[in-house]
Amino acid sequence: MSPAIPGFDQRRVPVADGVSLNAAVGGSGTPVVLLHGFPQTHLMWRHVAADLATGHTVICPDLRGYGASDKPAETDGTAYAKRTMAADIVALARELGHDRFALAGHDRGALVAFRAGLDHPGRITHLACLDVLPTADMWDVMHGVTAAVGFHLYLMAQPPGLPERMITACADGFFGHFLDAWTGDARAIPAEVRAAYLDACRAAVPSITADYRASAGIDVEHDLADRAAGRRLGMPVTVLQQDWGAALGYDAAALWRAWAPDLVHTTVTCGHFMAEEAPGEVAGALRRLLAR
Repeated sequence: MSPAIPGFDQRRVPVADGVSLNAAVGGSGTPVVLLHGFPQTHLMWRHVAADLATGHTVICPDLRGYGASDKPAETDGTAYAKRTMAADIVALARELGHDRFALAGHDRGALVAFRAGLDHPGRITHLACLDVLPTADMWDVMHGVTAAVGFHLYLMAQPPGLPERMITACADGFFGHFLDAWTGDARAIPAEVRAAYLDACRAAVPSITADYRASAGIDVEHDLADRAAGRRLGMPVTVLQQDWGAALGYDAAALWRAWAPDLVHTTVTCGHFMAEEAPGEVAGALRRLLAR
């Protein structure tokens, strides 16, 4: 049996023409939507979701292109734009009866959450982004030999064809590399969960690559347009990050504060997969965010 979040129901929810998302839903109370990152599925939230469900309705979807959600083909460069993926999440919440909701995302999910906060400010009451920079800022700070840590960003930014063939040829090795290299405590991702992640990624190489390709193109365009227009996140924002800034030569809190005037920025000491490695710390930060 595939691992699941105990006590949560699995729903399949239509969010756009020909696109439905798989979502785990549990708890009761004010709604909180949790978005996963790469190379994972909604299962990454299993500990935090169970914690928050004692006082909230918690919705954990697989992003389009990931997990058990639909994986539309990329035809015009917009199918995996974060703007499109953010619209999916707003539609998902609405279909489940929530016009306004708190939103937290990790990694790729944090980029979707960031875009939702900018594009749908009337829908998002509180926003949390875990271990990521906004897309335009990320490309600004990646340079020189330190950018080698983000080799996958450059690989999947290439035109369709070669990246997909390369990754498919060694899918478990490719995706497993990040699960190993980015985890501070390997025990945080048990064997059955790791297997579920690898199974899901192996079946989603074209859509995952399209997601990353969008972040080297249309997502940057959207961020730069918003930066030039002075658009900001008006809701309370919490950001949890590893201290990559010292190594890469940037001030992460300052970069985030330019987007989010009402910001709490915290550096954490665990690995990248913080919702699995330090779920109590993450849940506590989200509860404090929701109280603001």
